[in-house]
Amino acid sequence: MDTIFKFLFEFLGQFFGSLWSIIAGFFGGIGSAFNIPAYVEIIYAYTTELGGLAWFIAIVAIVLLIAVLALLVWLLIVAVKKFIKGHRRRKDADSLVKEVQALNKEVMRLNLEKDKILSMKVSQIGLNPNEISELTGDEMATLSGEEEQNLGDKRFYKLAEIDELWANYQPPVYNNNITLPEFCDQFRLFACSQLGLYYDIKIIRLFIASFASTRLIILQGISGTGKTSLPYAFGKFINNPAIIASVQPSWRDRSELFGYFNEFTKKFNETELLRAMYEASYNENIYAVILDEMNIARVEYYFAEMLSILEMPSRDEWVVDVVPNAWKSDPKHIVNGQIQIPGNMWYIGTANNDDSTFAITDKVYDRAMPINIDTKGVPFEAPYTESVNINYKYFEQLLDVAKANNVVSEENLKKINLLDDYVIEHFRIAFGNRIVKQLRDFVPAYVGCGGTEIDGLDYVLARKVFRKFESLNLSYIRDEIDGLCAYIDELFGEENMNECKSYLRMLKKLV
Repeated sequence: MDTIFKFLFEFLGQFFGSLWSIIAGFFGGIGSAFNIPAYVEIIYAYTTELGGLAWFIAIVAIVLLIAVLALLVWLLIVAVKKFIKGHRRRKDADSLVKEVQALNKEVMRLNLEKDKILSMKVSQIGLNPNEISELTGDEMATLSGEEEQNLGDKRFYKLAEIDELWANYQPPVYNNNITLPEFCDQFRLFACSQLGLYYDIKIIRLFIASFASTRLIILQGISGTGKTSLPYAFGKFINNPAIIASVQPSWRDRSELFGYFNEFTKKFNETELLRAMYEASYNENIYAVILDEMNIARVEYYFAEMLSILEMPSRDEWVVDVVPNAWKSDPKHIVNGQIQIPGNMWYIGTANNDDSTFAITDKVYDRAMPINIDTKGVPFEAPYTESVNINYKYFEQLLDVAKANNVVSEENLKKINLLDDYVIEHFRIAFGNRIVKQLRDFVPAYVGCGGTEIDGLDYVLARKVFRKFESLNLSYIRDEIDGLCAYIDELFGEENMNECKSYLRMLKKLV
């Protein structure tokens, strides 16, 4: 037994003795490194022997040693601080985790308390199971549309009122003898004499002709030039005030236009636009919807569905899903949860181009007709002019007749094709079939309103085609712009296409 103990003592002693020597040597080395009296004693011992250059070298060595010792102390302090901070952070993280756990427990407790209170209220007022589901929203999603409608009144309050108000509607006597030029002239005189609004006749013609080419018209320009006032005056002129939808920065989807179904109240939050669309299905009046400050939010977000639907060739396909299912109490013109977009409604957006708004994308511009209003109207004298009653069918007939009687000449169409080829070759931009179709609709209608074909072509090319140049690197195409202007002069004559040339030269100045 003594032999075993002796073996273990010597065997383990070899390891632990070495370990102790390392520890003792480490701390002994630190102690020796910072043994200031020893340094002082060495310096004192050599005081009499050193002199001149030797003293200088000795002083440098002393300074360097002091710097090294100070650096070691500083590193030690930094390491200790980091250790303490890390420990505190871990402690704070643990505290936060505990606090979150406590809050989750409190939320669960409050939910249980809410359920108890709700149960007490239910027992007091004697609600049936379906009504309890309406309050809690837990089981309602599993009910059919027929079961849902039995829980309360109609879910479309405003639309149901329209069904009652328009049940016995008698259309007014329409003035369906007016011509398109007379319509434009009287509108301009009406705005002046009754509303104190002054518009150049060209703006009026552009505005009315736009109704022939698209359902979305964009009025853009500097603030205070009458962009919103123009469609407002138009609504007054046709005895059907325009519907103003003030776009908000938070608009992101179609629910901002049509509203949404509230699952808790089981009512549909109807917007003024939805109400106007439903009302338009009862009559043949012309409806103008003003999307005021339309680019304060992204148009392609909240108006995307409408852009797609209005592109459909057949109006029977102009259908919007409002709710996913049908109730027996739904309004008459809500069929299977869908509403037909009325053919007598146009959408007119106003846009300011500044830092507070979003840029309107090509997707929107290609489907719309932009009209620039950059100058204030010049006051003029006008005789008192009455409004007119005109239904949309006759209004569309006027535009269709203008399109049939003023077809764009083959000569100008050939010139446009040549210009298209030139633009593709030099700028890599094409007109596109949609723009060509709009040109064939807009220009004849503009001529029917009293304008000229060359001016109509000039405006469409400037606002629908050359506008796309803004997306290019203007510094690279700067030298090509003069050649394009010269080619336009060659095709159409130097005295024509001034809108296009002015716009192109303006782009050149931006470089």
